[in-house]
Amino acid sequence: MVSRPRSGRPLRTLLAALVAVSVAVPVSGAARPAAVPAPAPVALAPLRTAAGPGALAGRYALNRAGIRAAARMAEGHGDRARARALRRMAGPNRQFLSFDGRGGGRTVEVLGDLARAARIAVLVPGSDTNLDTYGRFLKGATALRRTLDARTVVVAWLGYPTPGTVSPDVLTTGLADSAAPQLRSYLGDMAALRPAARISVLCHSYGSVVCGRAAPGLSVANLVLYGSPGAGADSASALHTRAAVWAGRGADDWIAHVPHGRLRLPFVTVGLGTDPMSDAFGARVFAAGAGGHSDYLAPGSVALRNIARIVSGRTPAEGHRDA
Repeated sequence: MVSRPRSGRPLRTLLAALVAVSVAVPVSGAARPAAVPAPAPVALAPLRTAAGPGALAGRYALNRAGIRAAARMAEGHGDRARARALRRMAGPNRQFLSFDGRGGGRTVEVLGDLARAARIAVLVPGSDTNLDTYGRFLKGATALRRTLDARTVVVAWLGYPTPGTVSPDVLTTGLADSAAPQLRSYLGDMAALRPAARISVLCHSYGSVVCGRAAPGLSVANLVLYGSPGAGADSASALHTRAAVWAGRGADDWIAHVPHGRLRLPFVTVGLGTDPMSDAFGARVFAAGAGGHSDYLAPGSVALRNIARIVSGRTPAEGHRDA
């Protein structure tokens, strides 16, 4: 059943947002990253078979070669900024489980020693995350890794084409529905690769919609939604997962003002479901401090400290639910 906002005002707001975004997209489209040509990704054995340091090292080396090939093609295309970014990604200490440079790019990067991991934190990003903005995503992943112990690995999973912040895609679960099978498959492979590891999935902004759609049946310890516009569900129990479901939102995060609920229109359902910070959703709420939408993994922040506690199996400071 489709959830409905409590009054007509959120419905009207959703409709107004849909109209505004539809008008804005042609204007803002030029600001989206250009499609830079890249070679097809290198052929890899299934991830679940890459047990042991040697197999992982070989996989990382193959992906470094693929990234270097993509850098050469970007240089030949005339996109020197993309080529420079790719050459940095191909550095000798970088560890990519997979890489596909086509379009906006899809990558899975490991920070830490996956062969010895006792705990794994998988980061799922939100809108406007791609090869051209990857440094921002990596910065947060690096800050989290430095907050954790040596037996905890952070995985930056850019495994889907993220929506533009100003686009109709951010108002529906469409991209998340397409991305969810890939995230579910990846997490299944990770659980098979490290069966004793405690896995937490950390989902920022639109990434929490991807996580929500992938959640049913996931064998993970925690599902952490932060800066979330919704998880595409009416409640935590509707996610049908045995994972502990957490939610946090910074006091200065503009996402708090996004209307929640879902509105069925003739050809599409608009809206991303119940606010994860609400009593009605029923998540465990952690304190996220005073930060804004991009500050959750900022070094030294309240949100980073509490997310790290969740990943480590400790109790975070409790936050306040929204009414």
